[in-house]
Amino acid sequence: MKTTLLMLINGLLMLTAMNAFASDIKIIANTSVSSTTISVSDLKSVFLLQKRTLRDGSPVVPVLTKSGPSQDLFVRQYLNRETEELQYYYQGLVFTGKTSMPKQLTSDAEVVEYVSKTKGAIGYVNSTSPTEGVKILTVLSEESKFQRTLLKRMEPEYPEALKIRHITGNVRLLLTISPKGSVENVEVVGGNPIFAETAAKAARLWVYSAAPSQTKLEVNIAFEPGP
Repeated sequence: MKTTLLMLINGLLMLTAMNAFASDIKIIANTSVSSTTISVSDLKSVFLLQKRTLRDGSPVVPVLTKSGPSQDLFVRQYLNRETEELQYYYQGLVFTGKTSMPKQLTSDAEVVEYVSKTKGAIGYVNSTSPTEGVKILTVLSEESKFQRTLLKRMEPEYPEALKIRHITGNVRLLLTISPKGSVENVEVVGGNPIFAETAAKAARLWVYSAAPSQTKLEVNIAFEPGP
């Protein structure tokens, strides 16, 4: 059985590597940012330099990568633009004196380091990138009409065979939450497939605050072994 498990892990790792270019993004922030969530619209407004605070009043400063898969995916997924188009947009704002060019770094590792040391910084990295020293913000689906507070969270089981090999990952789930707060349905919408089953199993046991109607909420669950 152990041999079968190892063969499965190796197979999934190969599949993950083949799909690395199309992997997902996780949003990270400096620990000074009090919010644990951010809406898609707020994320877009922050990175288009249209606002400097989140809904809870936390001041934020966007940090970008100059190029690469993470940059292209983030810009398309959350800003509905292409990377080159975004650069022209920033240059236009700078030229008219409305703002200065945002911080741009060359790699995910540099983004994580900068965000961890810079008050209010918010950035994005590939879902498989280590994120020690920063907090991960849950991106709220625009389908959610009501803010749902997580009252009970069951932590997912970290498969021991993956943990001892320091295999990390991230799973993006779309939760359907009943008016009473129970999770009625869990859909895996992205991330590392190795962790999908255990992440979904835990999320089904979560309990949220009540709301007038059923809502859908997108959440990210990160798997990172401790020190």
